[in-house]
Amino acid sequence: MLDFVYYPVSAILWFWHKLFGAVLGPDNGFAWALAVVFLVFTLRVLLLKPAIRQVRTTRQMKELQPQIKALQKKHDGDRQRQATEMQKLQKEHGFNPLMGCLPALVQAPVFLGLYHVLRSFNRTGTGLGQPGMTPTANASTPNYVFSATDVQSFLSARLFGAPISAAISSPEATLASFAQYGGVPTLATIAAVALPLMVLASLATHFNARASVRRQSPEAAANPQAAIMNKLMLWIFPLGVLVGGPFLMIAILLYWVSNNVWTYGQQHLVLARIDREEAMKLQEIAHRRPAAGPEPGARPTPNRRKRGRRK
Repeated sequence: MLDFVYYPVSAILWFWHKLFGAVLGPDNGFAWALAVVFLVFTLRVLLLKPAIRQVRTTRQMKELQPQIKALQKKHDGDRQRQATEMQKLQKEHGFNPLMGCLPALVQAPVFLGLYHVLRSFNRTGTGLGQPGMTPTANASTPNYVFSATDVQSFLSARLFGAPISAAISSPEATLASFAQYGGVPTLATIAAVALPLMVLASLATHFNARASVRRQSPEAAANPQAAIMNKLMLWIFPLGVLVGGPFLMIAILLYWVSNNVWTYGQQHLVLARIDREEAMKLQEIAHRRPAAGPEPGARPTPNRRKRGRRK
């Protein structure tokens, strides 16, 4: 159904695995882990321009708030006229509200595509959307651009002794499928790797939310709806990572951590760059203005000119 997402995602993952596998070995767990991390970085680089546009759109929206409120007050009770004037205002300032949510809309299918591709390395499960293959059939079936040999390599990959395609909640039938590829892992081994990643993912989600809340204006933070959303981002979403973490394979937790780390760094770098650009614009505007006149109540400085002496 989403093959147009699955194939590009698997192709990028394949490229990074071949690169790191050539150095560390194709069955090395760190080679596969780095492939997942750099898949995230590659996708985020491709989305960097829309992300910067999103920040600019948010800033522009904040600047237009006084005019928007004036329009709403002026045409109170006439929603159609409000909408017409709002579109006119946005057109005058080159403002596109869709750019504010484009990165999030693009990342959603990418995450689903990555989740599907990674889960499709081990299709022995019988849960929702799982075909319930036998271990032998699964290991001999390609996974999008990955060959059957690549599938077996992924199953053999271990990160500190835990398969990166295993989760804390993986059923016994799924764990048994690793018997021929590095042995059946224990729950303690999987938890020893998954739990720290869950905590890191939860903390990264929380600190990203804190950085986002700090950028809000006092008026926006005082809004009841915004206050509720801030609490969700600060506490409920990070808690959701801890609650849902046992059901996510280690590779997905690696994706979550690396994605949040990238987001945290990107926010600070992009905002610092935009702040510098805005500061430079303000300086240019200040230099273009004519020299200011005397302050109110101050005596003007007489313009003394030397007069030549008459002969």
